[in-house]
Amino acid sequence: MTRKAPISSALSDTERDITAKVLQHSLVDLVDLHLVAKQAHWTVIGPFFRSMHLQLDELVAAARGYADDVAERAAALGVPPDGRVQTVADGSDVPAFDTGWHDGREIVEFIVTALDKVIRRLRAGIDETDKTDLVTQDMLIEITAKLEEAHWMWQAQLAKS
Repeated sequence: MTRKAPISSALSDTERDITAKVLQHSLVDLVDLHLVAKQAHWTVIGPFFRSMHLQLDELVAAARGYADDVAERAAALGVPPDGRVQTVADGSDVPAFDTGWHDGREIVEFIVTALDKVIRRLRAGIDETDKTDLVTQDMLIEITAKLEEAHWMWQAQLAKS
């Protein structure tokens, strides 16, 4: 028995499928980013502990909020989002984060790399949604702009004066 989708969309099936794929990739990356940033938050040590601890919390909150926005956009298009642990683990471009304690520089280097990966896939999604769904594209542009700002702030900590 074929079950009719309970949520309809103004997009064609092809447009919806392409957009859904972009949203799913974005969702797993953002969920993973928020999880690894929280892990880093719990395990950071060193002379810049307090400021790094707080900056990581900001990233966690941002990534979590963006993940929710992306998931709700998928649902609004009639596509059930999938943020389950196994799906995130299998589909994320965010690099693995090692267990144990981490000094501040190590955390900054990791976050810079993780943000770069997420931003690159978001930018690819922006390109893909140019012809399928400008509303989704607009949301991805906004998220990318905010993550690029965070990327700059994290990178600045590595710069030599």
